[in-house]
Amino acid sequence: MIQVTKHGVILEKTNLDFENEGVLNPGAIVHENQIHLFYRAVRFGNHSTIGYCILDTPLTVVYRLQTPLIEPEHAYESKGLEDPRIVKIDDTFYLTYTAYNGTNALGAVATSKDLKVWDKKGIIVPQITYETFRYLAETNGSLNGKYLRYNEHIRSLEAPHDEVLLWDKNLIFFPRRIKGKLCFLHRIKPDVQILIAIDELSDLTKEFWHQYITNIKEHIVLTPIYNHEVSYIGGGCPPIETASGWLIIYHGVHDSVKGFVYSACAALLDLDDPQKEIARLPYPLFFPEFAWELKGEVNNVCFPTGVVVINEILYIYYGAADERIACASVNINILLDELKLNTK
Repeated sequence: MIQVTKHGVILEKTNLDFENEGVLNPGAIVHENQIHLFYRAVRFGNHSTIGYCILDTPLTVVYRLQTPLIEPEHAYESKGLEDPRIVKIDDTFYLTYTAYNGTNALGAVATSKDLKVWDKKGIIVPQITYETFRYLAETNGSLNGKYLRYNEHIRSLEAPHDEVLLWDKNLIFFPRRIKGKLCFLHRIKPDVQILIAIDELSDLTKEFWHQYITNIKEHIVLTPIYNHEVSYIGGGCPPIETASGWLIIYHGVHDSVKGFVYSACAALLDLDDPQKEIARLPYPLFFPEFAWELKGEVNNVCFPTGVVVINEILYIYYGAADERIACASVNINILLDELKLNTK
């Protein structure tokens, strides 16, 4: 088993109105020699905004904004902006998040040149009902039964005011263009799907997505294999480019007598063809074991969303029990060597 160091909680909720219920699931990026965290800030009633802080070392917060950095402005995000991830592609920062309106949870993106002023581009994942998804996806054969289990939501019986759409979360861009094209991961339970070969966000039309979903099986890049991820998996941190491939830190979920358990997991994808999985750890990189991970708003959760590499050490920022932000670290070279022992 690979050695991971857990550094404990680095950010907790405050008495401020916008983050008095929890802080969790941050995106992280190094810019101008500082680490910038963009985190989900939750106020009473489960309303989320994006909070912001700066670290001068991987574990030391030196500045924390006392108001939300990004707030709901549109109907599609009226209940919150959740689980941000961030990368820089060319000269533009891409911050992706889950837009939640109380009924639907869908991947959205905002862009910036300076990390201060953000331009919301809206929802970019498909906006379709489960029935339409199933019709299109089964054009070329039946679906894994878990798609039915996890996506034909009970909430559809509740007659909400909004149309019930297929949930598509964990939208995460690769940090550079691949062969000149934008590429991102997204998640329709129970698998992680990948989208490659678009020039610009405007390519993501209704017609594009219908064609994509018709061939959804070709776009599944990670599917549950091991016991610790047997229920479902989802994207975690943005991919990290290494000489060995794209290092992917994702989350795996398994059911237990105490409910779902969320663990941090690791895999390696091909640099030139990230549709191709090279290797995967057969055990969790780390899992809930300490009080701050075992008890909280949601128990038994380690949910990785942000990562930086400093002096060959991979620092992974994660939501702990859906209430606080913690950090774990591992030597990236040792992790890559371990992954190479577990090739597909």
